[in-house]
Amino acid sequence: MRIDLHTHSRASDGTQSPAELVEAAAAAGLDVLGLTDHDTAAGWAEAQEAADRYGVRLVPGIEISALHEGRGAHLLAYLPDPEHPALREHLDRILDGRRARLPATIARVRELGIPLTEDDVHAAAGDAVAHGRPHVADALVALGVVGDRTEAFRRYLNPGRPAYVERHAAPLVGVIEAVRSAGGVSVLAHAWGRRRDDVPDAASLAGLAQAGLVGLEVDHEDHDADQRRRLRAIARDLGLVITGSSDHHGTGKIAHELGCNTTAPEEFERLLDAVPVPPR
Repeated sequence: MRIDLHTHSRASDGTQSPAELVEAAAAAGLDVLGLTDHDTAAGWAEAQEAADRYGVRLVPGIEISALHEGRGAHLLAYLPDPEHPALREHLDRILDGRRARLPATIARVRELGIPLTEDDVHAAAGDAVAHGRPHVADALVALGVVGDRTEAFRRYLNPGRPAYVERHAAPLVGVIEAVRSAGGVSVLAHAWGRRRDDVPDAASLAGLAQAGLVGLEVDHEDHDADQRRRLRAIARDLGLVITGSSDHHGTGKIAHELGCNTTAPEEFERLLDAVPVPPR
């Protein structure tokens, strides 16, 4: 059984519709697909309809933008009720922050002499619910300013670059608690991705486990072999579920092809076993 628990559609910053993503997953030989668009469940219904058609098991999820110990963190929330009040409040505030960030980002790009407009970004985003920096990057590609998203982030949109703008992110522990209240389970995404100082450390991860974190995404393209080995050891010490995923964004992210990393079936079962049982 091949299981990929972290992917994105055009509901956020992927380049495929939810149905196209499921079709591609079936073509890639995946049996189980986690759809985890940023801060929204908008693609779930379309993806489920396609999953029924193609015989793929869909695990509906959300990748939630959070903040922990002064740093950005991404939490993969699987099987929550997205309309649960505690979770809905977090998601609404995050999406409001995304919307507020967009004009400020565009203004900074224009200050660099690049004639980017909100219409350009909306055209790049299409029907996405969660607009973000990748859509600004796509608009810059369309204008011929950069060759791809990676170049756009490296030159303009990453922290410390001239068009970067901070936005609201929810406190990670509070989000973990809200996900559990909403009937879901949470996995910390690419914990050490693109970082060289391996933060959060084992002690911090232990605190998150005590707060209700269920799993750790270990096998991810942004983790090298040594990081994966050490994260796997930490997860085992803490009793956390170990997942592996592609973080696929269609053509929007290089070298994150569907199924490039997968989750072991026994770990997937542990994840499902951790889903809170609703009160009778």
